[in-house]
Amino acid sequence: MLTELEHAAKVAGVKQVRRALAAGGAKKLFLAADADPRLTAPLEELARAAGVPVERAESMKALGRVCGIAVGAAVAAAL
Repeated sequence: MLTELEHAAKVAGVKQVRRALAAGGAKKLFLAADADPRLTAPLEELARAAGVPVERAESMKALGRVCGIAVGAAVAAAL
């Protein structure tokens, strides 16, 4: 659930999440349901290949709010 992301160390955004996945620091990937699949699909593939669980958030707005940013977020990762 998004509440676990709220209380965890996290990164938001495509570039930050890609770095976290590549470095092996991501524990869980969160994808916004209304985000562009061209952005999220490659990250989902990386996460699944690395054995990182993937969860869907209801919207970019909700994911951004949980991450503490004023704009929507397409992706975020718990570290």
